[in-house]
Amino acid sequence: MGLASLALVTGCGPTQAADHESDVGKPPSADIGKARDDLKKLAVKGRAPKTGFEREKFGPAWADVDRNGCDTRNDILKRDLREETFKKGTHDCIVLTGILDDPYSGKTIKFTRGQDTSMAVQIDHLIPLSDAWQKGAQQWSKDKRKEFANDPLNLLAVDGPLNNQKSDADAATWLPPRKAYRCAYIARQVKVKTKYALWVTAAEKAAMDGVLSSC
Repeated sequence: MGLASLALVTGCGPTQAADHESDVGKPPSADIGKARDDLKKLAVKGRAPKTGFEREKFGPAWADVDRNGCDTRNDILKRDLREETFKKGTHDCIVLTGILDDPYSGKTIKFTRGQDTSMAVQIDHLIPLSDAWQKGAQQWSKDKRKEFANDPLNLLAVDGPLNNQKSDADAATWLPPRKAYRCAYIARQVKVKTKYALWVTAAEKAAMDGVLSSC
């Protein structure tokens, strides 16, 4: 799932294992350079009001937008976990167990599907939906918002409590506690904002630039 990999855009693929390893540390210098260049091109504006934001405006949670028979949450679990097991009869769609090498904390987390255990691993929108809503997504069509909410480029399996801590914060107010991952995190956020023409606030841009300058 490395920044240099097209698998981020297309979802699961034969490069899954290599991608996972490359995303653990810092991204290649070429990706950092591109992120810096792309960041300079992003529009800088204030936040639009959050008025009218609802999760449903981005479509049903975890739709099967790529029509591979699996919902997006299970696609991302399958991509980001290792040693997965699957529910029988689901064509390897429903992940039952697996191990996450959490990029945000550096911890190893055992995932077990269940009412009381599933949320130990959550799927983070690197650019939160409400943040996107306040920085351009209000003007999108329903189909584009649904695409954004399920785009593998903007999704990452992470430690559940940290995802809750992040909530809808942007880079100005929240960064992964694991400093070794911040370069990859910001570079990927810039890539998402560039792809969808979302703007940044001045504080957000300064925070992003500060991280990229340290890479």
